[in-house]
Amino acid sequence: MNSFYSYVPEKSRPLLQFWINKLNVKIKISKPRSTKLGDFKVNRNQMSISINNNLNKYSFLITLTHEIAHAFVFKKYKNTHRPHDEIWQLTFKSLMLNFLTPDYFPDDILKVLSRYIIKPKASTYSDLELVKVLRKYDKLKSFTISDIAIGDRFKTTQGKTFIKADKIRKRYKCIEIKTNKQYLFHPFAQVIKYS
Repeated sequence: MNSFYSYVPEKSRPLLQFWINKLNVKIKISKPRSTKLGDFKVNRNQMSISINNNLNKYSFLITLTHEIAHAFVFKKYKNTHRPHDEIWQLTFKSLMLNFLTPDYFPDDILKVLSRYIIKPKASTYSDLELVKVLRKYDKLKSFTISDIAIGDRFKTTQGKTFIKADKIRKRYKCIEIKTNKQYLFHPFAQVIKYS
């Protein structure tokens, strides 16, 4: 059994394995990283993809397909295209269309995902609706900035303490208690809630 099999919906495995074999890309399951869900790299002509191990099966499938799209673009064009340009978007969209049925995703995800792939962004986290619906399927429930009221205190995983302030466009302004400096937080940044 391949390393990624237990992380994706069962019906998606044969097609994913076909793409991986065709590309000769290595798949690595990684510890959670706070700055990214997945990664595509080329080292001495060997392509590799790493995906965080804390993603639910639907997030994992989307992220793995996202990175496989990078591999297909690299294989065909090498480094002549930017990472999330129109060529990547078209490639990702064509790969994801294989999975846009209830065989792979629940209806609530399908509805939002169908809109997302019209013009996919560099990160799934750029689409707040998609992140919100995908979070419903996480095994471990965690708190995010969106779950905390304005004026409440919270800690980051690095141990800094903040107070949540107003929303500025898509992000929340938060004030670090120790330094009184202002920081902007993504609505789905994971935090530790004070009881």
